[in-house]
Amino acid sequence: MEAGSAVVGEATAGAVAEAGTEGGATAQATAAADAELSAKRQAAAEARAARAAAKAATEAGSAEGASAPAVPAERPARAPRAAAGAAADAAPSAPKEPSPLQPQLDAAAALVLELVDADAIEEAYVNELGSHMPTLVIRPPYLRRIAELFHAHESLGCTYLRNVSGVDYETHMEVVYYMVNMTSGQRYALKARADRSNPALDSVTPVWETANWNEREIYDLLGIHFHGHPDLRRIMMPDDWIGHPLRKDYEPLDPEV
Repeated sequence: MEAGSAVVGEATAGAVAEAGTEGGATAQATAAADAELSAKRQAAAEARAARAAAKAATEAGSAEGASAPAVPAERPARAPRAAAGAAADAAPSAPKEPSPLQPQLDAAAALVLELVDADAIEEAYVNELGSHMPTLVIRPPYLRRIAELFHAHESLGCTYLRNVSGVDYETHMEVVYYMVNMTSGQRYALKARADRSNPALDSVTPVWETANWNEREIYDLLGIHFHGHPDLRRIMMPDDWIGHPLRKDYEPLDPEV
């Protein structure tokens, strides 16, 4: 019985010693953690104090600056620049360079005014969007004579009519004639306008045979009559077709067709 009690006592003492060792290690770890936390708090407090001191110094400097008279910073004088800008705006812009084909247009217009009539041209310009095409807008009564002049005159020599087109501008009809001098390569455009309610112009088919089918197509699709055309009838639509499909006011009998 005594021997058993001794064994139990030894075991208990060992456990107590082991627990005491573990407890000491825990206490040491806790103390180290507390010391680290304390150091961090102290560093944070010192940082806050430093920031507060810097802020106070900044505010004190701002207050001193506010009480002192403001000294304007030196800036470049604006008046000379403003005057220079105003002078530049007032100066006229450089004139636009004339088209390289302006002399060609001027020469053709001069011939028309001299040999046809001084009132034959409504407008003359170089169509820069159309490859600098010299263009004459002519009064309809002079169309045939001007066409003959462009075809036969040696300085114009437009023996080839490249195309004829018609346009419905809703306020009026317009026919455009594109002519070419096959020797020199010079190109011209003639424009003739017609009343929209009863559009009619002289035919240029007697001058250029290639205008025959072009004028028939314009008559067919836009309803423009060409006086003196040798065979003015429809060329695309059936003969009994009602209306002219390219007019802006055209209303088909059957919208689905």
